[in-house]
Amino acid sequence: MKKIEINPMTRLEGHGKIAIFLDENGNVDDAFFQTVEFRGYEKFLQGMPIEEVPRTVSTVCGVCRAVHFLCSMKASDDVYGVAPPSTGRKLRELFYSAHTVEDHTAVLYALGFPDFVVGPDASPAERNLVGLIKAVGAETGKLVLQKRGLAVKIFELLGGKPNHPVAALPGGWSKRINEEERAQIEKWAEELVELGKLTLQVFDDVVLKNPKYMELVTGEMYRVEVGNMATVDEQNRFALYDGTQKAIDAQGNVVGTFRGKEYLDFISERVLPWSYLKFPYNKKLGGWDGIKSGPDTNIYCVGPLARMNVVDSMSTPLAQEHFEKFHDTFGAWPVHYIQAYHWARAIEVLAAAEKCLELSRDPEITGSDIWNQPSSCTGEGVGILEANRGTLVHHYITDDQGIVQNANLIVSTTHNNAPINLAVKTAARHFIQDGNVSEALLNHVEMAFRPYDLCLACATHTVTGGQQPVEVNIYKNSGELYKQMKNF
Repeated sequence: MKKIEINPMTRLEGHGKIAIFLDENGNVDDAFFQTVEFRGYEKFLQGMPIEEVPRTVSTVCGVCRAVHFLCSMKASDDVYGVAPPSTGRKLRELFYSAHTVEDHTAVLYALGFPDFVVGPDASPAERNLVGLIKAVGAETGKLVLQKRGLAVKIFELLGGKPNHPVAALPGGWSKRINEEERAQIEKWAEELVELGKLTLQVFDDVVLKNPKYMELVTGEMYRVEVGNMATVDEQNRFALYDGTQKAIDAQGNVVGTFRGKEYLDFISERVLPWSYLKFPYNKKLGGWDGIKSGPDTNIYCVGPLARMNVVDSMSTPLAQEHFEKFHDTFGAWPVHYIQAYHWARAIEVLAAAEKCLELSRDPEITGSDIWNQPSSCTGEGVGILEANRGTLVHHYITDDQGIVQNANLIVSTTHNNAPINLAVKTAARHFIQDGNVSEALLNHVEMAFRPYDLCLACATHTVTGGQQPVEVNIYKNSGELYKQMKNF
């Protein structure tokens, strides 16, 4: 049996590889997406004061820093049994909305759009951010970078730093804003709304108006039928910072809703020996049944496409217009075509920008009531945030002094681990046939994971009961493999 490896995978955060096995006829027998790094945050958080955890877990990743910061802060609120006052909560939401704009924009333009703007068959030397800027023009590229930079400025003004924030406290937020700062944020947010409109226009011009690309967007080669999970507000609308978690099965039927520690009634995590990444599944639909798609699967996905499938509507007017166009285009609900993740992500850029503008104009945002001081310790806390890549769970057990005894993180990419494997296998079987393999065809296989916006830097923290699977490859200076050693 012949093995093909895509190693390293490209245009993602973190490190991973794809292994494709061909049968005797040169067709794909099986394919796997594997993570090849281990970080161990759940272990070395033990012994740390819970109020120090947010500043520590924000270093899990240089991209997802705000989501781990806020999610662990929500868990810290729970540990101390205290909720932030209204202004403190709104400052957190404003901060997070700005982060969503800068994160989603980076992912779309640097990781996703090159496959469409430059072309999936283009040379890898061109199929990247530089090639994209050449294709759209330097002025457009400069405009996108300038406007995205304003989201980072809001992030820094509220969070205290442009990279790893420091401003949140259990029970609120440590820094209020004055009227001058509010007015500045409002001007920046107006520019972010324009960035959202521009991004959707780019998607419309490049993808939706191109019949060849729409064959990819609505084709079976990129269709993965699994359940969906996302957060909704009290009106079943799109919600990022807070709300109720809602799960639907692959056919769109509601499985149930949960909040906080109730996640344990819905999510179970499976460890398999060939990956550092865990495999969650919806245990309300049965026990572990393998990595399979179809109407009866208990595998589920999270993230922008899942949110489009779970919510009834968006919470802002301009994003709502595009939400309706999105579902009119696909017809069936839920949508299982994974290239639609890119479109959903572009809609969310606009939604988050509108939310920034709405909050910047809220009279309460400059209020002084930003923190409720904790007075007791409950010893356990769960934070759930609708992270940019999907639902994020932080769960901590502490002693009566708030010292972490145990931690569990279910990261968005972890939820999507099984669907990503299904997507890679489906695409590989479609594009690789009769032994015909080319760089362009392998890029079409990679296009199966990019919609999920992998962040393996965040997601790899599985411990497999005493033995870590390790593979070491030693190469000669000529690049030839000299020796391979592994313990699995």
